[in-house]
Amino acid sequence: MQIKLLLLVTIVFCNIGLSQEKTYSFTLEEAVSFALENNYSAINASRDIIAAQKQKWETIASGLPQINGAVSYQNQLKQAETLIPAEFFGGDAGTYLPVIFSQAQTASASATLSQQIFDGSYIVGVQASKVFLNYSANYKEKTSLEVRKSATEAYGNVLLAQESVAILEKNKETLEKTLFETSKIFENGLGDEESVEQLQITLSSVENQLKNAIRLKGITLQMLNLVMGIAIDAPTQLEDTLDVLTQNQIKFDLLETDLNIENNIDYKLATNLSQQRFYEHKLAKSRALPTLNAYINYGTTGYGDEFSFLKDEQEWFDFSILGFDLNIPIFSSLKRSASTQRAKIEFEKAKTQLQEAEQQIRLQLENAKSNYILAIENYQTTKDNLNLAERIEKKNQIKYFEGLATSFELRQAQTQLYSIQQEYLQSMIEVINKKTELEIILNTQS
Repeated sequence: MQIKLLLLVTIVFCNIGLSQEKTYSFTLEEAVSFALENNYSAINASRDIIAAQKQKWETIASGLPQINGAVSYQNQLKQAETLIPAEFFGGDAGTYLPVIFSQAQTASASATLSQQIFDGSYIVGVQASKVFLNYSANYKEKTSLEVRKSATEAYGNVLLAQESVAILEKNKETLEKTLFETSKIFENGLGDEESVEQLQITLSSVENQLKNAIRLKGITLQMLNLVMGIAIDAPTQLEDTLDVLTQNQIKFDLLETDLNIENNIDYKLATNLSQQRFYEHKLAKSRALPTLNAYINYGTTGYGDEFSFLKDEQEWFDFSILGFDLNIPIFSSLKRSASTQRAKIEFEKAKTQLQEAEQQIRLQLENAKSNYILAIENYQTTKDNLNLAERIEKKNQIKYFEGLATSFELRQAQTQLYSIQQEYLQSMIEVINKKTELEIILNTQS
């Protein structure tokens, strides 16, 4: 029995440990899809749509029948007295007697059904609520695009950090080997001390860069986890490599894609603003219209000198009212006119902003295409330059050990190689990011 219990406890703790050490593994597209569902901003944007739907119904329901109940209880601790002529009771003319007309305690209960018959602002409000719902949906779409961009950039930054660590480790290994051989040559009296010192300087610089790259690797991975909506310390693995991912992001046919301005999310939001201003203008004009409401009331009231309202013998007196309220705006000292004119001005401004947004988006598209082309060209150029820099560095390595090149010339070749290596990595990130920016403007995914 004790053995079985021990095994059960062990299994439970193993399962807890496995759940806590869950490892995530993503391709870029899987990371983006995961982020779209679990990113904190994306989750709240989905909630905003639900809230907008509730607000729409709230607006609609305000014009539907409303029933309200009321219960009232009063205890007149000191009852009011009214003076009446004493001659009514056989008294002297010109004198008055104090009289109390009601009992000390009163209880009543009533219910009122009200219905809005006509209100111009209600009609406009219902129409405007649809615009707000559309705005919430468009804002959700914009949030999704921003999450896609953030996830792509974060994913690329992790790959960049990983590649940087790998390259710097390789550079460090090569430098350590060169320094070892150079030190041996110097110890045997066949070289100079400056050559050793030059290599030591280069090695120290590379070691510092490697330490920083290792720290950045951890930070970029935490940033990716944050974008995807998981614990920043969760173990996450990336299945794509930077080189293959970059190759997949080179899509020249994307440059030929025509812009459908109505698909652009910023244009959609600018359209929402214009529609909102239109209904605000319409609402301002509707305030000059009359409003008509109807209501019917039914209730009952009881009286007593003591609190006897819960007893069966309590007598109750029913009442009921049917009524209509018609409110006709007549004169507001031109307040409504000024409000309407101001709303019209805001509407005209929104239409101008919509036109400006269209032109800005077209300019952004041309700029994004240019940046995407430049990123591809830089990638191809730095790739070629990297091959040349590697060949130059190797040649200088051979010349150095053959005594045909100085340690300074070798260090120059090494520094040039290290610089182009980082340029090459950065050029791949630029291709990925610039393609994403272009896709966001076109609002299309390849």
